[in-house]
Amino acid sequence: MADTDASIIIKKVKKGGHGHHGGAWKIAYADFVTAMMAFFLLLWLISAASPEQKEGIADYFSPPNVTATTSGSGGVMGGRTPAEHGANAAEGATPAKGEESQASLQAPDTEAATGQDSQMDVKSAENRAFHSAAVSIKQAWAEMPDITTESDNLLIEETEDGLDIMIVNQDGRPMFAEGSKYPLEHTRAALAAMAPILERLPNQISISGHTAAGQLYGNPRYGTWELSSDRANTTRAILSEFGLSADRFHSVIGRSTEDPYFPNDPTLAANERVKITVLHTAPPVPLGMKP
Repeated sequence: MADTDASIIIKKVKKGGHGHHGGAWKIAYADFVTAMMAFFLLLWLISAASPEQKEGIADYFSPPNVTATTSGSGGVMGGRTPAEHGANAAEGATPAKGEESQASLQAPDTEAATGQDSQMDVKSAENRAFHSAAVSIKQAWAEMPDITTESDNLLIEETEDGLDIMIVNQDGRPMFAEGSKYPLEHTRAALAAMAPILERLPNQISISGHTAAGQLYGNPRYGTWELSSDRANTTRAILSEFGLSADRFHSVIGRSTEDPYFPNDPTLAANERVKITVLHTAPPVPLGMKP
């Protein structure tokens, strides 16, 4: 009976699950999915970025003071010396504002240089032509016995405006009759001799008449302005008569006593004159520029 009444105890041993049935893999999978999402998001951002933005991103992650280059030794300086221009700048990088300005100042302007060369060539050729014309005019006057005694009344000089030819009154040796717009005969001959020589030049001609101060005029309606203007216009007419084309005249004006040849003494007879100026030609327009 004792054996029959004994209680039976059953022990159930709970065994642990296998490793692949645990929750650790879920964490690893979540990390993987997150990384893939970040990777594809990065690819999308890169594909949507402009080349300038990509270059900026690359520069941000590049080590400082390192130059990306394929020339030279491939090192930090790219085979260049520190003093060489561009050694500290990336190839193709946009220069800083100050560097760009300095580079533009140092770089030669081809068009400007060409324009300056052309101006110098024209100026040199014009100076030679002026000198040749001056020599020819003086030689023509020297061959005229009627005006050899008046050589001091005929002046030729080069100025900033061009080639000045002046017919000047002297004390006791006038080139125009007193108070008259008409030149004396030897003055007319001198003008006739220079007209063909001036016609060979391509330059424009300006004529101005001048009178001396302190003179009295009998006609109150005819004074220094009228006389200086009439003498300039009469000179133009004589030059045209002996071969100088009418379209060659740039201006014909009377200056009265406003521009004395001797400013310290405006009453001198030599201030009474007619000035014929062969004007410098306009400089050529540089290439690439509109007039």
